[in-house]
Amino acid sequence: MHPKLQHHGLYVITDGPRDDLLAAVTQALAGGARLVQYRDKTTDGDRRYTEASALRQLCTSHGVPLVINDDVALAAAVDADGVHLGETDADLAAARAALGANAIIGVSCYDSLERARALASAGADYIAFGAFFPSPTKPHARRAPPELLRQSAALGLPRVAIGGITPDNGASLVEAGADYLAVISAVFGATDIRAAAQRFTDLYTSTSGIAR
Repeated sequence: MHPKLQHHGLYVITDGPRDDLLAAVTQALAGGARLVQYRDKTTDGDRRYTEASALRQLCTSHGVPLVINDDVALAAAVDADGVHLGETDADLAAARAALGANAIIGVSCYDSLERARALASAGADYIAFGAFFPSPTKPHARRAPPELLRQSAALGLPRVAIGGITPDNGASLVEAGADYLAVISAVFGATDIRAAAQRFTDLYTSTSGIAR
């Protein structure tokens, strides 16, 4: 297991431009977020570089890894901890060559155990499944059954669950084996971001959850 992926819990993902990005992520970290992903699909390269650089400094100060969504070049430019790749993004081997042996490379496996097996063999550091529930970010995303989390345990990699996850439905995914719950709107769309993040963190630390 990658040494920076040993602390299980909330994995927050930003979603596009917002004026209070750093403040929002700061609150999510205060609520216990264990991983941060910078996700911005716009083409404003200067702003994206500036924001990713600032997030890199913020996350480092909290001892939390920063992963860049899709963009290997940006991850390299800001010295991020790694990159997250979907099925239409850069090849895993190319990303590894660009970012080095110590980079975190996470991959979207959607509803496919076969894809997870192949990418685990290719050197992925974590595998992400979902959407498990209807997602406001990706309303047409493929749906994944919680059983995938159990079935993929033998791969020996951290398992990330994503897609429409809330503090109310997330407990079932933790129980199924999700090492991280990846969340966008349920944290960053909340009025109180820190409190929202804390509710997810509590799923991993309360007696009703599973200690990790």
